[in-house]
Amino acid sequence: MRAISRRFPDYGWPWPTGGLDQLLKAALLADDDAAAGCAMEWLSANDIDLVSFREHRLLAAICDRFGRKLAGHSAYPRLVGLQKMLWTKSRMAMREAEPALQAMTDAGCLVMLIKGASRIALDASAQRGRVAHDIDILVRPQDMGTAFDVLRDRDWQIATGVSPQYLRTRLASLRSMNFFKGNYGDIDLHQLAYDGSQQSDEDDQAIWRRAAAAEFSGVGVLVPSPADRIALAIAHGGLDAHTHSDWLVDCAVAIRVGDVDWDVFLDVVARRGLAVAAAVALSYLALEIGVAAPDRVLARLLEMADRTGLSRWSAMLQAKPRTDFGRLVWLSRGFAKQLRLRRKSGRLRQEPPARAWRDGPARREQPEVPSPLVFSQTIPCPPTAGEMMLDITVRISVPPVRRRIEMEINRDDDHVARLRAMAISRSGGERVLRFRGKVTVDGRQHALTLEARPSRQFRQWDDQATVAAYGALPFHLVSATFSPLR
Repeated sequence: MRAISRRFPDYGWPWPTGGLDQLLKAALLADDDAAAGCAMEWLSANDIDLVSFREHRLLAAICDRFGRKLAGHSAYPRLVGLQKMLWTKSRMAMREAEPALQAMTDAGCLVMLIKGASRIALDASAQRGRVAHDIDILVRPQDMGTAFDVLRDRDWQIATGVSPQYLRTRLASLRSMNFFKGNYGDIDLHQLAYDGSQQSDEDDQAIWRRAAAAEFSGVGVLVPSPADRIALAIAHGGLDAHTHSDWLVDCAVAIRVGDVDWDVFLDVVARRGLAVAAAVALSYLALEIGVAAPDRVLARLLEMADRTGLSRWSAMLQAKPRTDFGRLVWLSRGFAKQLRLRRKSGRLRQEPPARAWRDGPARREQPEVPSPLVFSQTIPCPPTAGEMMLDITVRISVPPVRRRIEMEINRDDDHVARLRAMAISRSGGERVLRFRGKVTVDGRQHALTLEARPSRQFRQWDDQATVAAYGALPFHLVSATFSPLR
């Protein structure tokens, strides 16, 4: 492999540096003395309580590796406590997820674990050092509805705040969605393993053919092949400015086991457009850590990455740890990331159209008798059938914060419309909103339901500022009028 410089735009420029580099070497260097030395140096220069979750995740791996060998350091008791706390949270997240995963498999879904959960499924002892507070699962597109219903029926909450009815009608258009339950349950449900900027229809099918059987807390699951685990780790972590860095540990573990089909890996990298991110990650592991892919693989990766043109610069800006950002790098990376997010956000299929009703002008009439505010109100349907216009006017009290106002119209388990408005002023106070849009009635249904929705969902709503900024806002339905289309 040719020499790699740490100067932009070569692949060593985005490598981890400073404390992050020390932690990765403490977790990964084969020489125990050298690795322990890196750990001691980091602990002497940093306060565990003041660093981020990124460092905490790596510290868990380091504590698992060295145990009492670090007992001579004054930070050792805090390090042990941190590992126990992270392990407990991971174990509780797994315990919450287990019944849902079993229910999915019982319902006929093929369930594949990806990211950290797949490593734990292959080696249960890895959970001591691999933090997995959220469980990432991949299902086939044809199983997405079944998996969604399993989570909904077991009271898993949708993190975005939309209703189950709304999300159920749009499953085909979503690559993934987040659910949580209780204090620790956290499941990311995917129907595609990669985001929209890394598309390959052919490889989406091949992932399932290459997968292997495993067991996760007694539940039979699938895990990606070693080549796919490395490619997925790079795809999800290698362009995220090291928000988390234990994805590099996952790559190193898979390489050291030694059963990687490198031809498959190179094919996936080519199809998914991951050459630059892969060149950065694997060159760092080879030259700084001593965990190397075969020379021919590294040479081929560099050759592929060298041919990517200006997109090479964009990928390296996104791969560089955010703790190394200067002002110019920060601005440049932000621009590069926005370009990727525009490609990433391409939807699979939007059916039915999800255009929201926006609020329009409404007369500010005060009711003769003050009416109680509610979170849900029925709207009687007319006895006619066909498409009609529905005009809705609501009175709502807005907190003194800038925020979104979210409402929905649903019919039993079916979604009808999403109503959205913005409170731009921080003055707060009463607002009258009017929404107008098309609905289809069949002449037999009795009522629609208008309901307030939060703009985000939280495990607990015990903070007044959070409720004011994101909570569902109670309303009074002033009027709801159906009229024929003109």
